[in-house]
Amino acid sequence: MSPAPNDPSSHGVSFAAAFRVWLRVALLSFGGPAGQIAVMHRILVEEKRWISETRFLHALNYCMLLPGPEAQQLATYVGWLMHRTRGGLMAGGLFVLPGAIAIMGLSYIYAGWGHLPVITALFFGLKAAVLAIVLEAVVRIGRRILKSRIMMAIAALAFLAIFFVGVPFPAIIAGAALIGFAGARLGWPAFLPPAGKNSAGAATGTEDGSLLGETAPDHARPSTARSLRTAAIWLTIWLGPLVLLLLALGPADVFSQIAIFFSKMAMVTFGGAYAVLSYVAQQAVEHYGWLKPGEMLDGLGMAETTPGPLIMVLQFVGFMAAYRDAGGLSPMLAGTLGGLLATWMTFAPCFLWIFLGAPFIESLRGNKALNGALSAVTAAVVGVILNLAIWFAIHALFAETVPVRAFGLSFDRPMPGSIHPWALILSLVAVAAIFRFKIGMLPTLALCSCAGVVLYLLGVNG
Repeated sequence: MSPAPNDPSSHGVSFAAAFRVWLRVALLSFGGPAGQIAVMHRILVEEKRWISETRFLHALNYCMLLPGPEAQQLATYVGWLMHRTRGGLMAGGLFVLPGAIAIMGLSYIYAGWGHLPVITALFFGLKAAVLAIVLEAVVRIGRRILKSRIMMAIAALAFLAIFFVGVPFPAIIAGAALIGFAGARLGWPAFLPPAGKNSAGAATGTEDGSLLGETAPDHARPSTARSLRTAAIWLTIWLGPLVLLLLALGPADVFSQIAIFFSKMAMVTFGGAYAVLSYVAQQAVEHYGWLKPGEMLDGLGMAETTPGPLIMVLQFVGFMAAYRDAGGLSPMLAGTLGGLLATWMTFAPCFLWIFLGAPFIESLRGNKALNGALSAVTAAVVGVILNLAIWFAIHALFAETVPVRAFGLSFDRPMPGSIHPWALILSLVAVAAIFRFKIGMLPTLALCSCAGVVLYLLGVNG
């Protein structure tokens, strides 16, 4: 007996076969969200033909609107479409697992031996490469998204608002979404798909024979009862550990603080890791004292060199926070628990957003107003990432900054006389390697890390 047309098994892809594909995606997920999304598109749309271009882009636009890592959420979305909840858990979980293991191992090395001069020198070079990589992300995403003056203006306004005024991420995202929604409703061309394409941006006409097809499977149709059940289960999974920690340890304990902070971050990390790390770095260094200045760049360097979402750097932050405030535990055990807790609080809500919201988003495929809002949000994210690049550059290249707090402005101005010449030189080398010679992210990271060690051995950098 053949499966019903709307049965998720009708696509013919077994759960075991999907596991092998998602493991492959996870192991190849280097290069930040753009590279990870490109890998998924190549494997899922072009090679395996699981889903159509239209459906892939619609899911991607929704994930771009969500807080959290859009690539991991996109994997969860497609896994859920193919094999229901267990498929989403498999795809999203595997996407995180290799990076989580790698970051945990690197955190052990950093905490145990990070103060050795040669390790410090290695991370000094790594920071220079990270600056170039973040800048390249701005350019790459900007070229794809900023196709009109209106989109450029949204990106510019987002940058000015967050860098010079300190407008919160959610306010920027909400403002951009309202502009895009209104623009699409009014028929402004900048917020509508090009002629000959549908609202998801894919060419109209005959579908390309994807295994899933265009008809929504039964589990992808909205249901109030199922939505309430999903919300109750995943809110408990996400916030249950937080409640237990508060009851057992109190709000002043480092583990409670980690749970509270990263629960908040899970709700405001719009635009992925690049868009929120400047705020996380500021809070972790200045408010909580979990990290020392510059250590967030070290953590981002770890995340750049390992598979998985860049937001995995938050595991490093949680590790160092608990490592330095271990209480009665051994520092390494406390760090391990802190890193795992940060990871849990970061990624558990990602499954909530997908399992709760995806059925409604599937029902809205083709809605021009929704896609207009999503396109404007993506443009605003470009400005937020530019803010991150400049914030990192200021704190990596200059030893001193002066806070500017006047006339509604709120930013840190670098002191020109405090610039670190070798940091500047290595950053310029990294920029040339990526933009001029196009040698790739991983070779650039290796080149700059080795250069940092060589400078140390020559005695010219510390």
